[in-house]
Amino acid sequence: MQKEMLISKLAKLAVKVGVNVQKGQTVVVRSSLTAKELAREIVKEAYLSGARKVIVDWNDEYVSRSSFLYMDDETLQEVPDYVVDRSKYYVDHNASFISVISPLIGVNKDLDPKKMQLAMRASQEKLKFMREYTMGNEAPWTIVAAANPIWAKKVFPNLDEEDATNKLWEAIFNASRVYEKTDPLKEWEEHNENLNKLSTKLNNYQFEKLHFKNSLGTDLIVGLVLDHIWVGGGETARNGIYFNPNIPTEEVFTMPHKMMTEGKVVATKPLSYSGKVIEDFYLEFKDGAVVNFDAKKEKEALQSILEFDQNAKYIGEIALIGEDSPIAQTNLLFFNTLFDENASCHMALGRAYPMNIKDGIGAPIKSLEEKGYNNSMVHVDFMFGSPCLEITGIKKDSSKIKIFEKGNFII
Repeated sequence: MQKEMLISKLAKLAVKVGVNVQKGQTVVVRSSLTAKELAREIVKEAYLSGARKVIVDWNDEYVSRSSFLYMDDETLQEVPDYVVDRSKYYVDHNASFISVISPLIGVNKDLDPKKMQLAMRASQEKLKFMREYTMGNEAPWTIVAAANPIWAKKVFPNLDEEDATNKLWEAIFNASRVYEKTDPLKEWEEHNENLNKLSTKLNNYQFEKLHFKNSLGTDLIVGLVLDHIWVGGGETARNGIYFNPNIPTEEVFTMPHKMMTEGKVVATKPLSYSGKVIEDFYLEFKDGAVVNFDAKKEKEALQSILEFDQNAKYIGEIALIGEDSPIAQTNLLFFNTLFDENASCHMALGRAYPMNIKDGIGAPIKSLEEKGYNNSMVHVDFMFGSPCLEITGIKKDSSKIKIFEKGNFII
């Protein structure tokens, strides 16, 4: 594996396909220090693609951990004006965002989730406009990943550190459709076309509800908003630029109605959240809200998500991925949502995407809420797909169409 060459290809993919950099654009790269090699390549590629200015915001999970450990609660909730002004600068310059993640799995496992939540909530409240800018697709944004030894040892515990890291890089490249002898830009053009065809098929049905059921305990009805839109692969930002928000992606997803989820869903993969790994959990819904839950590990972290704000206990996304997807077929558990959500059907607690409803992009949030949109400061995906999952679409006339059988699409 020629890692350096493939990292260069991944960087070009993030720039050309991820945010589709245009001449004269401002690009913001948000990167973990553990991903500096990929981040540097992305900066170079962005300039080669015509970017006017590329700004890098570095972050370090060890520094964040020290802040959570030693700052008092009041100081943790301070959001300095310069942080707000910096984000306003990005919005004012119509910046595109490339996030380069490289999670240090478990680094925060012994931290108080409530203390972490204080800092996160304060930031979200002060930077609400930033959340609406990105999730509202005002400009292109994308997420890519880089391997690191800690993450690699979590995914491949039986390998030594060097072999595990190389193996994780290989898994990231393959999941991102970055291969030595092919052009990833062409690979993604074909991939987007296939996901678009599937989205169109689902949009033509305009189901009123989806019924999910498997032998693991999931028996869930999810109502969908009127005039919902299924989306998969590439999207078009409000400024007209076509982009891909997630590299990799295998999902097609839409907007559930905030008040219309009923029943029980059992997670089938661990959820890595703020450095903690939540395992073996379930949620029970009534009138759209979570009314009961449990987890064998990190239940407090799950509770902190549900209590983040008044709407975090409602869902904002439902996504379908077959068990035959390339990432699912690897049988790897990445302990990271960017990858694991593309190996399994999933839903998100919290905020919905305006693009998933007709005329949603640019619409006032209040008008979207009246149609069933969930407005929250969080958006946390968790996986519940399985080889025994069945999904039935229910139309307004009560007719039923089987969408999934034995974990895969049959439409």
